[in-house]
Amino acid sequence: MNNRIKLISDNISKVIIGKDDTIRKVLNALICGGHVLIEDVPGVGKTQLVSALARSVDGKFNRIQMTPDIMPSDIVGFSMLNRSTDSFEYHEGAVMCNFLLADEINRASPKSQSSLLEVMEEFQVTIDGETRKLPEIFMVLATQNPVETYGTYHLPEAQMDRFFMKISMGYPDFSEEIKILEQNENNRQNDIIKPVVCLDDISELRSEAADVFVSDKIKKYIVDIISSTRKNDCLTLGASPRGSISLYKASKAEAFISGRKFVTPDDVKYCAPAVLSHRIILSPKGRSQYRNNTQKALEDILRTVDVPAE
Repeated sequence: MNNRIKLISDNISKVIIGKDDTIRKVLNALICGGHVLIEDVPGVGKTQLVSALARSVDGKFNRIQMTPDIMPSDIVGFSMLNRSTDSFEYHEGAVMCNFLLADEINRASPKSQSSLLEVMEEFQVTIDGETRKLPEIFMVLATQNPVETYGTYHLPEAQMDRFFMKISMGYPDFSEEIKILEQNENNRQNDIIKPVVCLDDISELRSEAADVFVSDKIKKYIVDIISSTRKNDCLTLGASPRGSISLYKASKAEAFISGRKFVTPDDVKYCAPAVLSHRIILSPKGRSQYRNNTQKALEDILRTVDVPAE
C-alpha cells in the first residue's frame, strides 16, 4: 500500500474498527476527487468516519442535517445587505469546507437536494449571479437510511449519478464490537486522531494516481462491463458514460493505493460494485431475481464479461 495512504488508513482505523474495506473505498474516492453515498442504518459510525478522515488530513469538516425544512441557502450560502456599507455580502453555507457530511440526504426536499448538484459536479456555488469556487480539496459524503422511507424524498437518478461511489459500512463482528465498547469506555475517540498528512499531500496523491498506466485491454474490459449493463434484460437502465469514466478513475486509484503503477482486471472488478451499483436500475425481472440488490446483479454481469489476460 502507498505509504501516505497507509498513514491515513491506519489513523482512521483507530476509531473506525474493522472497516478497512470501507476506509479504502472512501480514500479511493478522495484521490479521484469524487463524492460518496453511504447507505446504512444509524449508529454504525458514518459520522465518525467522515470526522476522522477530515482530522487525518487536517481539513475543515462541516455537517448538515438534511431535514425537510432545510433551505438551499443553508447549504450553498446567501447574500445579505450590509446597511453600513450599503452592499450585499456573501454569508458562507455548509459547503464552504473540505469535507461535507450531508446526513440523511433523502430527508431533504428535492429543491434542497438539487442545490447540491452544481456543487458536486462543478465544485462551485453561484449566488445572485456571482460564482464562487470551493476549496480544491472538497468532498461530499452523504448518508441515507435504507430502512426508513416515511418522510423521505427519493434521490433522482441525475443526482445519484453524481456520486462517485455508493458504499455500506455494515455491522461490526463480535470481536470488533468488543473493541468498540472498550474504546468508548476509555472515551478516547476525539483525542487519538491527529493530522498525519496535509491537504497539499492529497493534491500530490491525486497527481501521482493520474499517472498510473492503463492498457488498451483494460480500457476495453471497462467498456465491455459498462456495455453489458445496457444490454442485460434484468436492468431497465444501464450505466452512463460518467459511470465508465468513474470506473476508469477508481481502477487507477485502486492500483495506486496497492502500490502499483499499472491497472489489473482485479482492480476493475474490486471497484465496479461500489462505482456502478447506484447507476443502474433493475427491471421487474431483475427485482424478482435479485431482490432489489443491484450489487448482486453487477456481480453476475462481471462473471459474464471476458477477463483480459494480464
